Amino acid sequence: MTARSLVSTLPGRYYTDPAIFAAEQRKILEEMWFCAVRAADLPRPGDFQTAQIGRESVLVTRGRDGVLRGFLNICRHRGAQLCTQETGSVRRSFQCPYHAWTYGLDGKLVAAPNLTNMPDIDRLEFGLRPVRAYEWLGYVWLCLAADPPSFTETVIDSVTARLGAAAVVDSYHLDDLALGRRIRYDVKANWKLVVENFMECYHCATIHPELTEVLPEFAEGYAAQYYVGHGAEFGPEIAGFTVDGSAGFGVLEGVSTDQHRRYYAATVRPQVFLNLVPDHVILHRMFPLAVDRTMVECDWLFAPEVIAAGRDVSRSVELFHRVNEQDFAACERCQPAMASRAYADGGVLVPTEHHIAEFHDWVKALL
Repeated sequence: MTARSLVSTLPGRYYTDPAIFAAEQRKILEEMWFCAVRAADLPRPGDFQTAQIGRESVLVTRGRDGVLRGFLNICRHRGAQLCTQETGSVRRSFQCPYHAWTYGLDGKLVAAPNLTNMPDIDRLEFGLRPVRAYEWLGYVWLCLAADPPSFTETVIDSVTARLGAAAVVDSYHLDDLALGRRIRYDVKANWKLVVENFMECYHCATIHPELTEVLPEFAEGYAAQYYVGHGAEFGPEIAGFTVDGSAGFGVLEGVSTDQHRRYYAATVRPQVFLNLVPDHVILHRMFPLAVDRTMVECDWLFAPEVIAAGRDVSRSVELFHRVNEQDFAACERCQPAMASRAYADGGVLVPTEHHIAEFHDWVKALL
């Protein structure tokens, strides 16, 4: 590399090689805290949802004691998938559709054909395999590792490092917000391309006309995440974070005065994007499914009274929905080129993208 202003990216094979993706599943997705489901989506005992984390299907359910628990979605008998639905509800237990082994909401084996004839079977030992769970920001985060890393040091501290203080995200009270809209995107691109795109704004002036109208400084190429604690300021004629710049729904209770007209963003590795604006929060959860396919679930969260009153949130949703579609289309344009001989040694990062190099170093270190 001869130009000092340029920094090398990962080589193209990091986005196309199934062996590298398999290593990422084992060493990143299955070893780190993974934001799996929204707690409010499972309000009653017996409610459940499944999620794909690396190579594993994971079952999250609320117990009769009100606690949300995670289990590997695998029957301990012959390995059949226990729940084939993405979401649903059971009354008291989960029954394997293959041989009818049955498990309580706490994962304990409670019944099986001829089980009374096998008194030596320990019903706890042959219960569902538990997965460590932690609730934060209104979501259930899971870790498949036998010895999970510190949630504070790997998740909370990463948000603090970007926003400057934990109190910044706390002030939006995500736990209390209501779901206004959820959109799922099936992106035909490697998950790292999606992360890299979200981290930079060198592309914003090119493909995000609506976003740069609301946040004019983004047209200069510097993303909010380039600076610690920085929030991009609304344009002088902009009243709210909406597709046409019109007013939204006031300000969330707890949001400080200096946050009233600003947009903050944080990447929570490996798969969460957090977007904070005065009257709502947008949270992306990525589910890497294959080396060239990433499912992204995006939630728009508003004050409970806004949703309870049936307010029209479409202008707020439309702004970032367009941003998502523009971003994901760009990622899908890049994916085929990752296999090109022209990208065998990778590409380059300009100065406004240099912080992406630290993400690349992080990936390589974990692999």
